[in-house]
Amino acid sequence: MINRRLLLAFIASALGTSPSWAQGQTVAQFPDKPIRLLLPFPPGGSSDQTARVLGPLMAERLGQPVVIENRPGAGGAIALDAVARSAPDGYTLAVGTIGGLGLAKLMGQSQPYDALKDFVPVGMMVTIPFVVVASNASGIKSVADLVSKAKETKGGLSVGHGGNGSQMHLSVELLRQMSKSDLVSVPYRGTAPATQDVLGNQLPLAMSDISTAMQQIKVGTLQAVGVTSTNRSPSLPNVPTLVEQGLAGYESVGWIGIMAPARTPPEIVAKLNAALNAALNTKSARDTIMASGAEPSPSTPQQLGQLIQADHARWGEIIKSANIKIQ
Repeated sequence: MINRRLLLAFIASALGTSPSWAQGQTVAQFPDKPIRLLLPFPPGGSSDQTARVLGPLMAERLGQPVVIENRPGAGGAIALDAVARSAPDGYTLAVGTIGGLGLAKLMGQSQPYDALKDFVPVGMMVTIPFVVVASNASGIKSVADLVSKAKETKGGLSVGHGGNGSQMHLSVELLRQMSKSDLVSVPYRGTAPATQDVLGNQLPLAMSDISTAMQQIKVGTLQAVGVTSTNRSPSLPNVPTLVEQGLAGYESVGWIGIMAPARTPPEIVAKLNAALNAALNTKSARDTIMASGAEPSPSTPQQLGQLIQADHARWGEIIKSANIKIQ
């Protein structure tokens, strides 16, 4: 006599689907082994620090360890490609940012995956506003000062940032377009060296992240011109936004989220999202994240998906209008 379950499994396999009883059983048992969270960056950065704060708290909720694995390289593509090729069972996840999830491709770099088709969002971890900083020697304290200084500076006003193709690079280009100022984009190998050159009066301006510049702003060795979010940053409440200074509609906020392979069952995504949001809402996580200059940002998977789509469209226009290409 033919085993009915084996027959159902064979038919489902032939059709490329899973029988409902098997899928339901998998979801009910999830997770029953450790979950791997792949990071596309080396240890020590903001993504790594955030993941190592949230991972153990997610594990408490899920009842299984969340193992952090750093897989840097290729602008994030190595880690993200590994996840895109993994089984859609919720046990292999990636930390993602908008750079690795498509902006690089829009600027001419090849990526072995389709950022909009090969992943399903789990949820947001944090958002990271940027801040325009100026050297004290520049005399620039506001957007109005920046515009005025750019007009009187032969060859344009230099603005450092963390590298060609980065969101900070695009943020400088957006600032140039919206302020109608002659700004010269100066790429560095990371945000810290660009900010350091402003601190040393070797560069008048930089687009920095708040975590890098916050302490120098607070002690007065760097001048904060404005933050790039639509609302003031809780980490720098006395620093006005660029919007407040006349650049209506200016917004550029970095974010870090968790992605799963496409076709991961929605019930598993929901379990992971609930664990992530519970971790973000703990006082210990919020305090640690806020102290770094980032902001805890719980979300639904749908909200993160909508943000990815919106960022592709918005930054795609900037990339096209400025003809930005990276090799």
